[in-house]
Amino acid sequence: MKVIFLSDVKGKGKRGEIKNVADGYAHNFLIKNGLAIEATPANIKTLEAKKRKDAELASRELEDAKKMKEVMEKITVELTAKAGEGGRLFGSVTSKQIADELLKRHRIKIDKRKIELDDAIRSLGYTKVPVKLHTDVTATLTVHVKEAN
Repeated sequence: MKVIFLSDVKGKGKRGEIKNVADGYAHNFLIKNGLAIEATPANIKTLEAKKRKDAELASRELEDAKKMKEVMEKITVELTAKAGEGGRLFGSVTSKQIADELLKRHRIKIDKRKIELDDAIRSLGYTKVPVKLHTDVTATLTVHVKEAN
């Protein structure tokens, strides 16, 4: 019997695949537990429409990420922090502070986990910080840390 997998089943198939399985296995396990549906022409057509819609959505997300990259690479985020001798900060500037400043000053909401700061910024000056906007798109944000009066 041909079935369309609704979720991954170890050793049998992945979500969205159409496979031939034993009738008893299909009826008694896959369909009964909601892991698959029978591959009727109507269900196959629905699956293809869903795949097209998902592909369109993914391409739209990629385009949005590319536009966001262009905007973010023109921005300089300015933060102030107390510093000691030689431009060393008392404390550090974290990705959360950068994300909060982006939201406050430029109205760009970025999750702090997408800001790929290897280690917190501990000195005054300009720092280039990579920001993962999409699996294929990474923007470089300029962060300027100034000394607080």
